[in-house]
Amino acid sequence: MLKDIFMSEQKKIIYSYGERDSIVKLLKELMRTYHVFAFVGPLGAGKTTIIRDLLKSCDVQGKITSPTFTYVNEYANAEGQKFYHFDLYRIGGVGEFQEQGFDECLHQPKSWTFIEWPEVIAPLLQHKVCWVTFDYHEDVDKRVVVIECIE
Repeated sequence: MLKDIFMSEQKKIIYSYGERDSIVKLLKELMRTYHVFAFVGPLGAGKTTIIRDLLKSCDVQGKITSPTFTYVNEYANAEGQKFYHFDLYRIGGVGEFQEQGFDECLHQPKSWTFIEWPEVIAPLLQHKVCWVTFDYHEDVDKRVVVIECIE
């Protein structure tokens, strides 16, 4: 069972751009248990691309963009499920996040939250969160992702 695997260890995967569907499939499986996903990694490592592909796999229609300047984009599918995509690269800290009311998005019913640059609000992400860390690989055509879900 995936839940048991992630409670005790990290899962590290090396993949190419063309193999990113396997990452999306794994994350979608984890969405059965977890509703908050924290995406960490350097610029251009694949965070936004995977989130976009994941939202498409959840039947989100229309254009999916990074909320770089708005902090959050909200999406929904025909089943009434909501998806919050955060980019916290420019946010000032936990206080600003909470003042904006964004913390209310973290555990809404029938919703999932995907956060890029979550380090700034890490104190709010201590339970029931999947940390998805991207990095470059020595082979320039590949990426490394480490997934660790915490209860």
